[in-house]
Amino acid sequence: MKKLTFALLTVTTLALLAACGGSNKDAAALISDKKAAIEKLKSQNTKNEEEIKKLQAELEKIDSNTANAAKIKLVNVAPVVVQDFKHYIDLQGHVDAENISYISPRGMPGQVKAVYVVQGQYVKKGQALLKLDDAIMQQQVVAARQQLEGIKTQLSFARNLYNRQKNLWEQGIGTEVQLITAKTNVESLENQLKSAQESVQVAVEQLKTANVVSDVNGVADIVNIRVGETFQGMTQAGPQIKIVNTSSLKVVSNIPENYLTRLHKGTPVEVVIPDANKKVTSSISLISQAIDITQRGFVAEARIPADPALKPNQTAILKIMDYTAPNAVVIPVNTVQTDETGKYVYVLVQGSNGRSVAKKQTVLIGEVYGNNVEIKSGLKGGEQLVVEGYQSLYEGQLISTGTK
Repeated sequence: MKKLTFALLTVTTLALLAACGGSNKDAAALISDKKAAIEKLKSQNTKNEEEIKKLQAELEKIDSNTANAAKIKLVNVAPVVVQDFKHYIDLQGHVDAENISYISPRGMPGQVKAVYVVQGQYVKKGQALLKLDDAIMQQQVVAARQQLEGIKTQLSFARNLYNRQKNLWEQGIGTEVQLITAKTNVESLENQLKSAQESVQVAVEQLKTANVVSDVNGVADIVNIRVGETFQGMTQAGPQIKIVNTSSLKVVSNIPENYLTRLHKGTPVEVVIPDANKKVTSSISLISQAIDITQRGFVAEARIPADPALKPNQTAILKIMDYTAPNAVVIPVNTVQTDETGKYVYVLVQGSNGRSVAKKQTVLIGEVYGNNVEIKSGLKGGEQLVVEGYQSLYEGQLISTGTK
């Protein structure tokens, strides 16, 4: 069996060799083609590897930028400005008139016989407003004048008697006692005459008090009296006649005592009357000398120009400028944060790689008014302050303003 197999293999081999020997040229061409194909594939493989490496590098760069972008915080910035900083005390007050008169009788209260004024009427100083019952006072005037006339008659008689006695004395007639007595009578009556004249004047002045007159120019704001009633000026219900002169107005406010050392006469004040839509620039004209024991404050006044639209007791808002700092560094107060080391803000700076990063800047603040705060130190002006998105920043974090 082995011999048969060997014989078959030998025959097959010889047959193949015989066949190959007839086509040597075809085999060489096939080998050359195969080698060329292999070289082509190798060249293509080299190009593919280079392309793969290039794509891998780009992918790594994209992945790196994507990772960094995830860490960049979008914020808004604004330049730190240097400007005049002003601090105001905002208080509520009211408009008042410099000349408000509550009319009262110059003498005793009396029954009203006539009313010469109505509410809203303009009156002048010295103008009659009321007429009080003056019957008794007229009688007193008459009696005082009658007494005066009687003393005048007695004095005339005493002077005549004295002159006669004096002439007799000069002629050596009569006694010195008679002369002295006559002279004393004259002097006594002269003194009585002066007293009687004064009594008449007093009675006349008392009679004049029955005429109630205005002591200022102005408008009769209140006339709460009628004929037959007793005029006493002020009652439990309030004044019976009130005259208001609005030619000179002022704003009055009660200020807490802790501001006492910060205000003085001449301190600038901005007055706003909301209901009248008016704004006036003024200054403090008066500061009371005592602290109110119940309200724990002091009264301050500021004069304002007369205006028909303004009325006494109208609500007014006072903005009293108690502090000013020229050329101060001013930033929004909400950008200031606090930690265990103190106050700080974030500013945009350029890192070593040229990229924008957040820098934590410690600051010392001054006065605060409205939305702004004065910076005493830490900022000089011109820095790029992070005004939005600062809440979750940290030192050195990459930031972007969203602009190219």
